[in-house]
Amino acid sequence: MDNNNNFEEVCSVCRRTESVAGEMIKMGKDICICKDCLQKSFDMVSEMSDNGQLGDLTKLMQGMPYSGMMQPTDQGDEAKTEISNEKDHPDEGKDGKEDKSEKKGQSTPLFLNLGSIFGGQNPNLERTRIRKKERKEGDPPLIDINKVPAPHKIKALLDEYIIGQERAKKIISVAVYNHYKRVATQTMDEIEIEKSNILMLGPTGCGKTYMVKTLAKLLDVPLAIADATSLTEAGYIGDDIESVLSKLLMAADNDVEKAEMGIVFVDEIDKLAKKQNTNSRDVSGESVQQGMLKLLEGADIEVPVGATSKNAMVPLTTINTRNILFICGGAFPELDEIIKSRLSKQASIGFNGELKDKYDKEKNILNKVTVEDIKQFGMIPEFVGRLPVICPLEELTEDMLVAILKEPKNAILKQYQKLLELDEVELIFDDSALHAIAKKAMERDTGARALRAVIEEFMLDIMYEIPKDENIGRVTLNGDFIEGKGGPIVEIRTGEKTKKITETKAAPAVTE
Repeated sequence: MDNNNNFEEVCSVCRRTESVAGEMIKMGKDICICKDCLQKSFDMVSEMSDNGQLGDLTKLMQGMPYSGMMQPTDQGDEAKTEISNEKDHPDEGKDGKEDKSEKKGQSTPLFLNLGSIFGGQNPNLERTRIRKKERKEGDPPLIDINKVPAPHKIKALLDEYIIGQERAKKIISVAVYNHYKRVATQTMDEIEIEKSNILMLGPTGCGKTYMVKTLAKLLDVPLAIADATSLTEAGYIGDDIESVLSKLLMAADNDVEKAEMGIVFVDEIDKLAKKQNTNSRDVSGESVQQGMLKLLEGADIEVPVGATSKNAMVPLTTINTRNILFICGGAFPELDEIIKSRLSKQASIGFNGELKDKYDKEKNILNKVTVEDIKQFGMIPEFVGRLPVICPLEELTEDMLVAILKEPKNAILKQYQKLLELDEVELIFDDSALHAIAKKAMERDTGARALRAVIEEFMLDIMYEIPKDENIGRVTLNGDFIEGKGGPIVEIRTGEKTKKITETKAAPAVTE
C-alpha cells in the first residue's frame, strides 16, 4: 500500500467512503472501520453478553486471530477465555461471589485483528479505494472554454472518418460544444442553461455508434459507451441502471468531479421499448426507461466504483448527473412503418387524394419522425421528453458506400492494402470493383457492416495464395472478379521493382 493521500479510505464493513461515513478508525495495517460500524459491533456484543450468549460467540470465532483484551488461553480444541474472578475484582461481594449486578459471562468486548486475516494487507485495496479531489481554489478549471473546439472544427474532424450524415454531424458538434460551454461557465448569471440530451435514430450500419466512438478519440473528455440490452430493473439479474455511470467513472479515472462533466452514449436504446401484448413482467423494457428518468434529468446517484452492480464488497460514491450529456441511439426497426401509417392516414379518392404507397419508396423516411411516432413505438412520454434533440441519420446509398470504402483515414480498402504491403505486394481496386462491392452490400441491407463481409468473401483466396509466390508484385481487382465472371490481374515483379520495394521497406528501419 502506498502512503500517499490521493485516495479515500473505505470502511471494511459497510464499504462507505471516508467522505460519506466520516473519520475512519484504523485496525491493523490496511483495515479501516467507521464509527457507526464500530458502535454497532459494540452493541451487538453487549447484547449477546446480556443474553448469556457469549459462549456461543466464542465458539463461533474459534480459530480466528484475536487482538485486544480477550485472548485464547491455550491451543486446545475449545478456546477458553479469561473471565474475571474474585481475586481480580476487589469490588465483589463479601461472600466471595460475583456481584448480582454483573451477569455471568459478561466481559470486555471482543476485538478481531482484521489486519491479520489478510496477512497484513488487503488484496482488494486498490479496487476499494476512491481517488480524492486534489484540486484547490487556485487550480485551473477542468474545462477551459477557450480550448473547447468550435462546432465547425469538431465536424471537420468527424469528416475525416465519417462519410455523409452531414446533419447528424452538425447536431452532434453543436451539442458537444454547447454542453462544454455550459459546464465551463457554470451558469454564472441568472439564466440557467439546461442540457439538451440527444436521441439518434437510424437504420443499422449507418454510423451511429461509430460516430460517437470517433468523437471519443478526437476530444479529450471522459466518454462512456453503454449497451441498453444488458440493463434490467433493480433486483433482477443483469446490470443496474447505475452501471452506465460506473463506466463513465472508470473513463474519468475514478475522478468524480471530472466524470460529472462527461458524455454517456447509450446504444440500442430501442430495445427498451414497451413489450406489446405480454403478460409477463417487463423487467428490461418500460421499467428500465422509468429508472433512467432521474439519470437523464439530473440527480444525485449512488454509483458502485469498479463494478456494474451494488453489493457489500463494492464502495459507493455519489455522482450528480446534471452536467452529464446523454446521447441515446437505436435502429428503431419498423418505426418507418409507423411514420408511413401516420402520413397516409389522409389517403382518399378524389382530386386531393393521396395513394397509400406514396411513401413506400422514400428512403429517408426517418427525417419525418415526430415524438408521437416514437411514443407509439414503445417509448414512454417521460423518457422521450428528456431527449429533446432528435437526430435522424440517413440510409446509406451506393455512392456513400463507395466513398466509405476508400475515403476515410481508416478505410477498409486501406486496411487490406496495408496487409498486402507487408508481403511487398501492391493491391489495387478499380472503380468497377468498388461499385460491385457496394451493390452486393446494398443487397444485404445491413449498412456499412456489409462491406467487410463482402470483401472477406473474395479476398480469402487472394490472401491465401499470395504468400506462396514471392514473385507476385501487384494484384488488380475489377468488377468482373467481384461478380464472379473473371479473375484478378496478377503482375510479376521485375528485378528493378523488387529492389525498389526492398529499399522502401529498409529506409524506415535505418531511420529508426
